[in-house]
Amino acid sequence: MSGVNEIRSAFLDYFAKHGHEIVPSSPLVPRNDPTLMFTNAGMVPFKNVFTGVEKRDYVRATSSQKCVRAGGKHNDLDNVGYTARHHTFFEMLGNFSFGDYFKEQAIELAWNLLTKEYCLPKDKLLVTVYSEDDEAFSIWKKLTGFADEKIIRIPTSDNFWSMGDTGPCGPCSEIFYDHGEHIWGGPPGSPEEDGDRFIEIWNLVFMQYEQTANERLDLPRPSIDTGMGLERFAALMQGVHDNYDIDLFKALIASSENLTGVEAGGKAGSSHRVIADHLRSMSFLIADGVLPSNEGRGYVLRRIMRRAMRHANLLGARDPIIYKMLPILVREMGRAFPELVRAEKLIEETILLEEKRFIKTLERGLGLLDTAVEELGDSKQLDGETAFKLYDTYGFPLDLTQDALRAKNINVDTDAFNRAMERQKAEARAAWTGSGDAATDAIWFGIKEKVGVTEFLGYETEKAEGVVSALVKDGAVVTSLSKGEEGFLVVNQTPFYGESGGQVGDTGKITGEGFEAIVTNTQKKAEGVFVHALAVTEGSIHLGNPIEMAIDHSRRSAIRSNHSATHLLHEALRSTLGDHVAQKGSLVMSERLRFDFSHPKPLSDEDVKRVEELANEVVLQNAEVETRLMAVDDAIESGATALFGEKYGDEVRVVSMGQALDGGSKAYSVELCGGTHVSRTGDIGLVTVVNEGAVAAGIRRLEALTGDAARTYLARQDALMRQTSGVLKVAAEDVPARIAALLDERRKLERELANAKKQLALGGGTSGEQKAEELGTFNFFAKVTDGLNPKDLKGLADEAKANLENGVVVLINSGDDGKAAIVVGVTKDCSDKVSAVDLVRLGSAALGGRGGGGRPDMAQAGGPDASKADEAIAAIRDHLNNI
Repeated sequence: MSGVNEIRSAFLDYFAKHGHEIVPSSPLVPRNDPTLMFTNAGMVPFKNVFTGVEKRDYVRATSSQKCVRAGGKHNDLDNVGYTARHHTFFEMLGNFSFGDYFKEQAIELAWNLLTKEYCLPKDKLLVTVYSEDDEAFSIWKKLTGFADEKIIRIPTSDNFWSMGDTGPCGPCSEIFYDHGEHIWGGPPGSPEEDGDRFIEIWNLVFMQYEQTANERLDLPRPSIDTGMGLERFAALMQGVHDNYDIDLFKALIASSENLTGVEAGGKAGSSHRVIADHLRSMSFLIADGVLPSNEGRGYVLRRIMRRAMRHANLLGARDPIIYKMLPILVREMGRAFPELVRAEKLIEETILLEEKRFIKTLERGLGLLDTAVEELGDSKQLDGETAFKLYDTYGFPLDLTQDALRAKNINVDTDAFNRAMERQKAEARAAWTGSGDAATDAIWFGIKEKVGVTEFLGYETEKAEGVVSALVKDGAVVTSLSKGEEGFLVVNQTPFYGESGGQVGDTGKITGEGFEAIVTNTQKKAEGVFVHALAVTEGSIHLGNPIEMAIDHSRRSAIRSNHSATHLLHEALRSTLGDHVAQKGSLVMSERLRFDFSHPKPLSDEDVKRVEELANEVVLQNAEVETRLMAVDDAIESGATALFGEKYGDEVRVVSMGQALDGGSKAYSVELCGGTHVSRTGDIGLVTVVNEGAVAAGIRRLEALTGDAARTYLARQDALMRQTSGVLKVAAEDVPARIAALLDERRKLERELANAKKQLALGGGTSGEQKAEELGTFNFFAKVTDGLNPKDLKGLADEAKANLENGVVVLINSGDDGKAAIVVGVTKDCSDKVSAVDLVRLGSAALGGRGGGGRPDMAQAGGPDASKADEAIAAIRDHLNNI
């Protein structure tokens, strides 16, 4: 039972047999403690349980928690590779009691595990207790029979734990292993305690007090928090004095030796250790959603990666090699941490991308650095301006400069470097405030400079804690917002997605001690500042407040489905219509999706049906949606589709969905996208296109629904079809034919009715019944009608003219709106005596209109007052009488 995996399993199984819930490791990005950059201790995931904020369905727990100490207050980065027990990544074995058992059982469980399960010799163990903790001393004395000198009282804070200046706290009891007299060092509390003879292997924290601002009170339900470093304990179990000699690290270092061709001895040994340790950190951080960047957690990750890559370079590697070690790590740790297996492709591509970029940076930077060092002469300090130039102009980070100069005992003037950085920020500020429209964003750039960018946690979680970094109201920075006020909130980290790439921003709720607020929208400003629009509904929110954030789950789920569906529809359109199809815009909301694309003509019903079918085939695959990080050029070259209007940096997220429908091994859809997506294509549920139409010349638009919205829409359509078939008294499949027949019948009846109206308008249907009066030399026929289509008047006038000699025909139709249309026709044999245009203008004037036009033999006009029809006829009649 000496292998790392065996030790871990035995620990968890032991406590499970004693009523403890085995709790999987939480992510390295803390969801419940915004003050931490990374999870750095086993108790971090249980912090809210200990404080009473959170209740769980168990009171005993055990875990093997992955931890990272490489940034902020807990930073072991610079020591890694040069000591026997420093790591950036480590596992913390622990058991926890939340108000259940306390000191006696915690000590007994630990003692029996070490001596009976792991079979450690009792005479090699000794313990410490807090100097005032007589209870723990007595329990150890009774259980072990140790002499007093092997139960050492420690009066310092080393044996008293606290969560902070206020909150839960209590004494500790540490368990040490004695490696023997042949190793220098003394027991804890002695002048030689920093030696390596006595090594702490386990710390038991007895959480029994509540520290207030003024006093220390007894907790009503004392709790237990323990922690044992797996790597350190594995070294003990495997009979070695150096963590890097355990089986796990041996495998990783052997891989490093094989890839570099350099044995792990002397100075090279430190480089191999750095690579092995940092490979674990970078892999687990990437698996938990952290990607390399120049800000926040991503910056720490990049530092870790580049430090490992620098040491690979020192070992002579000139090509990427670290990514090749990943399969060894997955083999050693993948069973205990399945996230390594799930994210293996993403981890591999991310490391390879960083290695390629770093090699270029390193070659250029080291050459410039060598020149700068030569110019130093006897000086042991590189000036800050040179270091800043390496960083700003050539992309060579300060920590790399310091690391490269460390072997030469040369320091860097970091104060001058920082002054140069501040000068650059001031220049950037001035540029923004004078850049026209961009000046409206100046407030966000100012906030960015002060508090940094926002860490986006939303790829991995929908809930998180954060700290209020900035508050804005009415365009000005404020220190608080109270109930009834609206404003904008910036936090250090958030699960809320900021509107971009066509995807709308998240909404949800933010709460904290004494306040509650509703988030109505989230946007990204100043290239990385997530701005939450919110309305305070209870209490007041202040700068620096810790807060709990929760996005609207159902809304985010719908948005994810719709966003993923746009990818499937894009590829389905390309498959159906051709490779000329390209995205020209999109809108991804919770209710629906909109997708604009290039295509010269409308889609047929068959085209739309085919697009729907293809998209839903991939939905039914229920294939895992994969996300990778790649260089933008590499991604596009590999076939990934770039989205219209999206800005891309050097690194991009590549989202792959489904399997090719032609049976090939490629993914169905591969696009560059920073949005949120479903985990599997089946989560989309259903894709239904509800509309297709034109947006602009050569641009078409699809509107579609997914999931519940699509099902509701189809159910409503089905209900309408059932209702229609019931009214028509035919089967549903016969509805189209029945409607077509009814429309034909209606058109026939409308034609017959129109003919009947025309016949009535001319006096009953026969030309013999048409009567005209004589006006001097003219035969005059006039008729007022209603209900006719005004377009039919000319035809009726022609029919009337055909039966007249020296004739003038006047037809006036009264519309439903009270307006009139007038047509005047003149036969050819009298067109030299009178003009239809003149006559129609007389009639129009009587109807309240003006003008009119046409030919001498046929003219038309209108008027607003159909009640004056008789007056219009009389005006024309009088004119003819006077000719």
